[in-house]
Amino acid sequence: MSELRMVADLMAVAARTAPKAAGQDFVVVRVIEGEEVRALAEHMVEFGRHTGKKNFDRDGRNVAASDVVVLIGLKDAKTTGLNCSACGAENCAALAVNSFEGEFRGPQCALRLLDMGIALGSAAKVASLLNADNRIMYRAGVVAREMGLIDADFVMGIPLSATGKSIYFDR
Repeated sequence: MSELRMVADLMAVAARTAPKAAGQDFVVVRVIEGEEVRALAEHMVEFGRHTGKKNFDRDGRNVAASDVVVLIGLKDAKTTGLNCSACGAENCAALAVNSFEGEFRGPQCALRLLDMGIALGSAAKVASLLNADNRIMYRAGVVAREMGLIDADFVMGIPLSATGKSIYFDR
């Protein structure tokens, strides 16, 4: 097992054990490496070309230079039932009726998105504590979901690298 794979596995533990609203867990985590990372990088570049969306090529090059990617998402997340309207719907029942498919499946309960954000932050914190360069990437999540690398409705990716200078900044 590579050192970065070990970091990724510890990040997965941090994401799994991060606090969740109402104690309900809809967060899913998957670690990819090797050929799956290379395929993700290639598909990111192609996705950008095909859709005309900016920076998928830049982020794809970053993923290509990474050893491991941690994918964190939400799957079949139920609302909290609080009817808080933070998601933009009048109440939780209205949120469930307005489902649609895009880069992600939505809409999502705002509190479940916070759960995912806390899981992402917990994972990135572990990488930082272990001095592994990392960056949370929306674009990696879009393409990982499209490729079926993780079964989730909403996904972000965190690639990892260990070089003399972080490859994820000054790009």
